[in-house]
Amino acid sequence: MKEAQEKPAKDGLVNLAIDPDVLATELAAELLGDPLDEIDFEGGNSDSLKVSRECDRGLSWLQEGHEERLQGLRVFCEHRDPRALPLLIPLLKEPCPVERMSAVYALGRNPCPRALDLLVNLLKTDCNAYVRKATAWSLGNYADEMVLEPLIHSLKNDVAAVRLWASSSLADVAGTSSGKAQSVAIQLLTSLKIDVEPLVRSNCIWALGRIFEKLTDSRKSDLVEAFFDVLLNDIEPSVRDEARICLEQLDDSQVTSRLQLLIDEGALA
Repeated sequence: MKEAQEKPAKDGLVNLAIDPDVLATELAAELLGDPLDEIDFEGGNSDSLKVSRECDRGLSWLQEGHEERLQGLRVFCEHRDPRALPLLIPLLKEPCPVERMSAVYALGRNPCPRALDLLVNLLKTDCNAYVRKATAWSLGNYADEMVLEPLIHSLKNDVAAVRLWASSSLADVAGTSSGKAQSVAIQLLTSLKIDVEPLVRSNCIWALGRIFEKLTDSRKSDLVEAFFDVLLNDIEPSVRDEARICLEQLDDSQVTSRLQLLIDEGALA
């Protein structure tokens, strides 16, 4: 899996706030596990014959009943196979949120331009936070500019777990061009300053660091100042640590001198 998709810590996700009604009414999704936790982001099984046979079974399962479809969906959360695409797209409209969620993850693993409009609509309108979280992750695999607005909207307005993955996916999409990076940086910087969830603020720093080289010199200066402000003033140690790591990774002599000065003055350990 791409580095951006690895960023949010699994242990941290457990503690993020989710809509209480979702937790009450969609317990099945939690009990079955989140397919995102099981995706092999390092490239999958190297035994091509074994993978081919698993995909063949997965294709068959996708055309059977509910339980079999869930098994098939988990296959394509792990493996890529273009034969699955015509079977995955209709599952985005299933009434069962577990099926929708799993289909979304599978279409992140197997990006399909024909699914893009449906995925964007799910992120905007699906009533289930698990589905929206899945969609926020999956859209990071689609470089189309049309995903920026809905991801930014989710970063500003959705529950914390969705905001977390929206920030990562924005870094993925914005990293493909300087133009995209400028607009994304504005919202990531705003969320860094105002988001109440430390994990989201931390991930915004990481995302900004990832697109840093795509930004104008003026925007880069703004980010450096914002990172120093976080380093000195954020109430959460983990967020301050993320800001320090990002500043150190910039490999800028002036930034390094400022950090050393803060250490010499006792402001940093």
